[in-house]
Amino acid sequence: MAMFADRLMEAAARVGAPLCVGIDPFPALMNQRLFGDPRQDPEALVRFGTALIEATAPFAACFKPQLGLFEPFGPEGFAAARSLCTIARAQGLVTILDAKRGDIGSTAEGYALASLGPAPGFDADCVTVNPYMGADTLASFLTMAADRGKGVAVLVRTSNPGARDLQDLEVGGSPLWVQTARMIAPMTSPLLGACGFSGLMAVAGATYPAEAKALRAILPTSLFLVPGYGTQGAGARDALAGFVRGADGVLHGGVVNSSRGIAYPKEADRAASMAEWRALIANAARTARDDLASAATL
Repeated sequence: MAMFADRLMEAAARVGAPLCVGIDPFPALMNQRLFGDPRQDPEALVRFGTALIEATAPFAACFKPQLGLFEPFGPEGFAAARSLCTIARAQGLVTILDAKRGDIGSTAEGYALASLGPAPGFDADCVTVNPYMGADTLASFLTMAADRGKGVAVLVRTSNPGARDLQDLEVGGSPLWVQTARMIAPMTSPLLGACGFSGLMAVAGATYPAEAKALRAILPTSLFLVPGYGTQGAGARDALAGFVRGADGVLHGGVVNSSRGIAYPKEADRAASMAEWRALIANAARTARDDLASAATL
């Protein structure tokens, strides 16, 4: 299997922009007339997620199921998230499982096998990991990723306002997020692809563009997973702040996530037919794709 970094960059080139579509099932925002209420029928999660994938696949470099929004539905919700990873991968689409795992030893091995391993695991292409228990938090994930051509997305500088509570604390003369980036920098080489980027991703929030630029200096080969674009308030230029301009004149170096802005555009919850709903969703994805593509060439 090709390295994760190569597959992700190829997908971004194919659709024309580094757009990641988040799959975040919010029952109150879903069009329950079309999909059903997942609180009563968990299969609604699969119907909704599948339709979202199909409507946005022409515009998305990858898909990111948010596991924390599937787990409240119990084992059926967990199974639905796994099914959506399988459905996406069967169509040759890249998946990032947003699980934010973080542990050590045999527990970390279990999490790595569950997220990146074959059935009954998710067999996702990449998984998000919380590194704040230390470098040994990442070891099992990195080993499996290297063996299976997968990726690992490490929380470094997240997009939420509360990130400053810990990530900005001075440690050894630098903020903790800088020290975290320095910690993972030597780990990027085993996941390096032919494209020149590593599948050891850094999560770098679009709401902190200056920090993203500083992260790029520390992690020159890491792909970035960028949350915070769209609904959370950041524009395309801020989202691409940590990307690198290639020989083609275009910014490269990761993917930018949009979840609610694509899955729940205005009027989608009241669409009378699946065709109408798909058109609204596709238009939202196309708009985000074009916005990012335009910013990447400025």
